[in-house]
Amino acid sequence: MNFSEVFKQSNQLCKVSPDGKYLATCVQYRLVIRDINTLQILNLYTCLDQISHMEWSSDSLFILCAMYKRGLVQVWSLEQPDWHCKIDEGSIGLVSSRWSPDGRHILNTTEFHLRITVWSLCTKAVSYIKYPKACQKGLDFSRDGCYMALAERRDCKDYVSIFVCDDWHLLRHFETETQDLSGLEWSPNGSVLAVWESCLEYKILLYSLDGRLLSTYSAYEWSLGVKSVSWSPSSQFLAIGSFDEKVRILNHITWKKVAQFEHPAVIDNTKATVYKEIEKRPTVTSDEMSLHNITVASSLFSTQSKYEISPLPVQIPVVKPDPDRANPKIGVSALAFSSDSRYVATKNDNMATAVWVWDMQKVRLEAVLEQTSSVRCFQWDPRRPRLALCTGNSKLYLWSPGGCVSVQVPAEGGFQVHSLNWHRSGDSLTLIGKDQLCLCYMDTEQDDK
Repeated sequence: MNFSEVFKQSNQLCKVSPDGKYLATCVQYRLVIRDINTLQILNLYTCLDQISHMEWSSDSLFILCAMYKRGLVQVWSLEQPDWHCKIDEGSIGLVSSRWSPDGRHILNTTEFHLRITVWSLCTKAVSYIKYPKACQKGLDFSRDGCYMALAERRDCKDYVSIFVCDDWHLLRHFETETQDLSGLEWSPNGSVLAVWESCLEYKILLYSLDGRLLSTYSAYEWSLGVKSVSWSPSSQFLAIGSFDEKVRILNHITWKKVAQFEHPAVIDNTKATVYKEIEKRPTVTSDEMSLHNITVASSLFSTQSKYEISPLPVQIPVVKPDPDRANPKIGVSALAFSSDSRYVATKNDNMATAVWVWDMQKVRLEAVLEQTSSVRCFQWDPRRPRLALCTGNSKLYLWSPGGCVSVQVPAEGGFQVHSLNWHRSGDSLTLIGKDQLCLCYMDTEQDDK
């Protein structure tokens, strides 16, 4: 495993292009484009203000930079560095900006969610979509880029509109059986749209492309409900994480529950492996205590860590949430399927130091990773069943069915990993800190053995 040098970034804005060839980073009002292999700067663009949001077009030819405070969007071309586009929303403001799947239209959501403006880069035509709902996830494109589902709120009722992305004509418009719709998401094959209620009620609705209600699922009543939702890449399963600390898996044929995963405080499941992170402070000899070593090698004092397999039963640290505060730290807030749909990883908020890995084939707990700090982020390798996670310290953690490893990031100045992203090839990771980033390259020969 190798690491690149450290680069500057602002607002954690750094993204690899969809084709995997370029790395874009924002440093305040500057946009820097690097070659992903050599990390040489290819292009440097200057925006009119500090960049709030940055996004690649699907074909990796254009890049969008939004400055929400100014109501501005600037678009830059990689092929023609002299070409640029500026969109000014004016006094109506701007809270969100994103590409359409074709990479030639930009969707801007105005302040107070008054409307969505669709700007065409090809024809300069402008379209308006009224009544978008301000919610957790109110807009989603199907994986093939053909359709857009949009949550709407009008006359105190929730609706969903399905648009055809080619010319933005309305395909279907229907009222949903929700009191306060919180989010929607297409299945990866684009045949089913999952819609869920706000956290005040446990309710998942499944609609077909033509707006028919296929099924409704509710696990319980009169308690905080859905907290996270994720489709398996195969579209066969829908995983629902909720405030009752459980994950329920629905199947795509009957839309009934096929499995339920619980997060107990005591693990006594003999088939599961519990990996516990053990920290060890290095002993520093007097020869290493020279002023030069102290200033140059900050890694000299960094805490080493390794995983040990804990004998069962294992007690997982639980933090009791404050019931009087909004958004209590309880329940399954993050869940993700591996690329082959074999495993699902979950995080239960009141057990913030643990990541749980479940085997979908055997329908049981496979492993638990108990960290010394709260887990910030985890993500599956897009090519193989390998999970990367970080906890806001200077280490990268990896799990695969073969075991677990803790790796020290050898960057100067105490680089702390706040989030991470896999390259589409699965051969490298972008590690993102507070105002820096570095790349981690996997030893692919070793992985294939």
